[in-house]
Amino acid sequence: MDFRVFVEPQQGGTYADQLAVARAAEDLGYSAFFRSDHYLAMSGDGLPGPTDSWVTLAGIARETTSIRLGTLVTSATFRYPGPLAISVAQVDEMSGGRVEFGLGSGWFEPEHQAYAIPFPPLGERFDRLTEQLEIITGLWTTPSGEKYDFTGKHYTVVDSPGLPKPVQDPYPPIIIGGQGPKRTPALAARFANEFNIPFVRLDALKAQFERVAAAVAEAGREPDSMIYSAAFVLCAGRDDAEIARRAAAINREVDELRSNSPVVGTPAEIVDRLGPFIEAGVQRVYLQLLDMSDLDHLELIATQVVPQLR
Repeated sequence: MDFRVFVEPQQGGTYADQLAVARAAEDLGYSAFFRSDHYLAMSGDGLPGPTDSWVTLAGIARETTSIRLGTLVTSATFRYPGPLAISVAQVDEMSGGRVEFGLGSGWFEPEHQAYAIPFPPLGERFDRLTEQLEIITGLWTTPSGEKYDFTGKHYTVVDSPGLPKPVQDPYPPIIIGGQGPKRTPALAARFANEFNIPFVRLDALKAQFERVAAAVAEAGREPDSMIYSAAFVLCAGRDDAEIARRAAAINREVDELRSNSPVVGTPAEIVDRLGPFIEAGVQRVYLQLLDMSDLDHLELIATQVVPQLR
């Protein structure tokens, strides 16, 4: 079982806050630091304001040495595919080949309205996501010295040199996720190295993993060519009082958290509660750390949970 740290800076977090979490995660042996890609808080005031995901990861890339870095997930509505391919490839080079690239269709309409970003209907957003994946992977895999062209419904590429190239060959691992029953599994089977499902209960996770596995088989891929992962909100403590304190710090109720996430409770509880998810195929867990000031939270999991499940 692989454990990663995942933060939501749009809820309120500076670059320095994120760097502190990334460094702590690296020191504690987590495999990766991931962040969301949002421009507006879903609750609260979000002060001091949002930070751009790839600008942030570029900075962290230069101030860490081994931890992998990525987005869960970049919104295809925020960027054109060409500039996005350049940004991700550059951060991959800046990190020495430690980037992983999560890409999704975008879903939070208010942030688009707040920052003058077009928000097309769902079908068009998914079509644009598909074309972006085609273009970005096409740019990255075009041999140096050759040109890349693409003609789609929403994007056109003419005589692109496809530069720069990422450090990783052929390109950084791609993560696709979500609960869509048809197009999402097919898109993951076509492009992804990892499929992620966030914040769902066990029955929904099992059903979606089965759909993705079927799509992987239909695409002619080996079953073990896809990594299956899940994201859960973290609220752990050595006793009930510490669990309650951490729940209060993120304005959540302990009972509600326990009903929605297996990584809530004491370390022993969490090990037991993760068991069925591991049996269902979860190979990697993203721990959503909502209070970025609480680095002891990460240490507790790293020292008392991770050794029992690795």
